[in-house]
Amino acid sequence: MDYATIKLLHQSSVALSGLGFAVRGIASLRGAQWTQSRLAKSLPHVVDSVLLLSAVTLAAMLHLNPAHAPWLMAKLLGLLLYIGLGIVALRPRFGWKTRATAWVLALVVLAWIATVAVLKNPWGFIAILLQASA
Repeated sequence: MDYATIKLLHQSSVALSGLGFAVRGIASLRGAQWTQSRLAKSLPHVVDSVLLLSAVTLAAMLHLNPAHAPWLMAKLLGLLLYIGLGIVALRPRFGWKTRATAWVLALVVLAWIATVAVLKNPWGFIAILLQASA
């Protein structure tokens, strides 16, 4: 596959993963039982695997090393934070307020990761906010 196709696959996976997380989060917070089903727990792993594989492929095609590309390192660290917040948001054992807070914060982190990718700036949308306030 060529670069443009893999980039489109990656961007589509990001959108599908984020949308899926947003919907599952709302449903989980409302107590929907389907969020605990095998499919609801397995399908996101398939989407996220495509997302991760396309990301690694793009980085390899561009010869990017997170140690030498601060924006890519920021994305990776943001991904770890997003995963941690997502775990809290979707696990029923945590209290509703904790889960709701984690869900909102995870969506903010996801938006930040996306802006880091678009801007190639490790600050992401924070850089835009800082420029606007200056």
